[in-house]
Amino acid sequence: DALATAETSSDYRLTRVLSKRPVPQSPLQDLKPAWLLTFAEETLSEFLTKATGTDLDWVQIPGMKPGPDCIGVVAVGHGCDGVAARACGLVGMDSSRVADVLKDRPAWFRDCRRMEMLGALTTSSGATVEFLYTQMYSPTTLTQARDFCTLRYTSVLEDRNLVVCERSLNLGTVPPREGFVRAEMLSSGYLIRPCGEVGSIVYIVDHMDFEAGQVPEVLRPMYESSAVMAQKLTIAALRHLRSLAQEAAGEVIAGGTLQPSTLRELSLRVARSFNDAINCFPEDGWLSVASDGMGDVSISLNSSWSPRTVGLKSTPSNKLYSDGGVLCAKASMILQNVPPAILVRFLREHRSEWADWMDCDLDTICSNTSRSHVYGASVLVGAELGRRQIPMPLAHSVEHEEIMELVKFEGCDPGRDGAFVSKETYLLQLCNGIDETAIGDCAQLVFAPVDGALSDDTLLLPSGFRVIPLGTGFMDGYDMSYNLNLASTLEGDMSRAMTDTGISSSNFRSIVTIAFQFGYDTNNCDSVSIAAHKYMRTVIASVQRVAMAIAPRVGSTLGLRSLSGTTEVLTLVKQIVSSFRIKFGVDLLGEQPPNNDELFKMLWHHSNAIICCTCKFCLQSLPEFIFANEAGLDMLETTSGCLQDLQWDQTLDESDKEDIYSDITKVMQQGFAYLTSGIRLSSMGRPVAYERALGWNILDGNESMACVAFMFINWSF
Repeated sequence: DALATAETSSDYRLTRVLSKRPVPQSPLQDLKPAWLLTFAEETLSEFLTKATGTDLDWVQIPGMKPGPDCIGVVAVGHGCDGVAARACGLVGMDSSRVADVLKDRPAWFRDCRRMEMLGALTTSSGATVEFLYTQMYSPTTLTQARDFCTLRYTSVLEDRNLVVCERSLNLGTVPPREGFVRAEMLSSGYLIRPCGEVGSIVYIVDHMDFEAGQVPEVLRPMYESSAVMAQKLTIAALRHLRSLAQEAAGEVIAGGTLQPSTLRELSLRVARSFNDAINCFPEDGWLSVASDGMGDVSISLNSSWSPRTVGLKSTPSNKLYSDGGVLCAKASMILQNVPPAILVRFLREHRSEWADWMDCDLDTICSNTSRSHVYGASVLVGAELGRRQIPMPLAHSVEHEEIMELVKFEGCDPGRDGAFVSKETYLLQLCNGIDETAIGDCAQLVFAPVDGALSDDTLLLPSGFRVIPLGTGFMDGYDMSYNLNLASTLEGDMSRAMTDTGISSSNFRSIVTIAFQFGYDTNNCDSVSIAAHKYMRTVIASVQRVAMAIAPRVGSTLGLRSLSGTTEVLTLVKQIVSSFRIKFGVDLLGEQPPNNDELFKMLWHHSNAIICCTCKFCLQSLPEFIFANEAGLDMLETTSGCLQDLQWDQTLDESDKEDIYSDITKVMQQGFAYLTSGIRLSSMGRPVAYERALGWNILDGNESMACVAFMFINWSF
């Protein structure tokens, strides 16, 4: 039969490929070729039923529709073992080229640390069977990396379609390495159908079991979410193919003088080097020296780091001193109700909100380390504050979900003689996952100091942020009623879709991982470590403040639902509206709503910021905030839950602090007040200007003053 022929044919050969880093194993020749081919054919059969049949229950991801501006049709598995995703798209490449590209997984999959071929078998029909060992990075500091042992089968079917399928083959010959968890790949792969001169139609199936039970429960959605895997692996494969096809057709226009292929390689190196920083593998020379617990800052040192570590040649311009190395400070934390895309976009556009080096002593410490100013994050000491930031786009991805840019900082530094010297600082920056409607997408902002002259061998030591959603259950079987509300999501109203399906803000979580790298000398390693630890705490606090400010904008509908059902709040809203009519003679809302719920919604969505506070002058205490509508929360950059923790004097600028009761005194004396333009401060200390304001006292049912309300008109940051 065919298998016997394959075993005895002179065309049959069994090769063993020795990897640079040998993995302990039994000789591959001990495995019978007939058994391997039987296993390969079973893998092929299972894969085809997933790729073109109904072996799994597939649910299409919202928004992934066929068309010139879409990458293809993408679906996730429902009710299956592990996580599964399937994609189909048309790419302008021939089938053999598609297969070669996809099989070289480390060249496009940024979470793939290493792939080694341990052996190969070729049949008389030209099909190949390969035995692979693959490592995948951990996406955070709180979980271990994964590895796989798989058999990959490449063959041409009778209908001339090309198939590459793969499945775990764990025979005990390759045990998991230290620091890795052995994961399982169920039948997965690529079905490639030639489509004449147009190119090829590609079907991609990824089906994995990441052993989610071995991670903390709060992080399991990261490994149990088919949507997350679809974005990171399945959709990434289609995007890479489409990008290569467009480059070959001359449709990609890159900024600067670098070719698209060079920019793509730089992008891959930035992302992979950031993964190395997050994982800090001991075999790469990293040594953990400090860790204060799961949610705190950890410090790792690499005294053997050099350009060779990242595959570059040592040159006079990039050579590190032999008496130093690289320090990495990293941490992870959980945030509530903050979508990754919005947070990362804010961090990119408002660098001064988090990149504050003040009081961290990095300026003094790193000034004595010449290498730090070339290789580490401390190259930006003083660069973010008081300097002009000029982004220079280098490349956009096909769907504009990723941006690579060269960021230039211009400013002046004081020279030794007291005169100011012009200084320019550059960052190569990668920002991806910033599409708010992409369900399950991870977002990150990664940047590496460079000298401004980019090239293939530019030395990169990146730092940055990664935000991964932990609340994608509505696409992973936890609440499939979400699929009845896809229209809401397709219109970009994610909060409405979440509300309609009963998903509360407490279930919408993200994990943020932060890693910063610094160069050090042996004589100042301890000082750099202390300063880096202190700076990381500053960054963490800044990110938490930013997240708190972003949350109400995202979850306003959720906040509306929780507040509108409270009797006390409804009573207060009615008193606000009725007291305004009495004091100013006009309706605050412009019309009379039919019921209490509509009354609350109209006040909540009022375009002006309406804020209420209580007054207890007899106790000589400050006014206390008790309520604000959506615009008021946005103006103060806080949430309903945190409003009462905000102090009245925190919202006043220096001139108003001289008389903190001035505005309220005017209202109490005459029952209302017209206030001129002025400045207030948000909870984050940002100045908020308003054109004018109205103040009036709120009367309860006994005609006694219950509190004071202010309405700030035409406010802006």
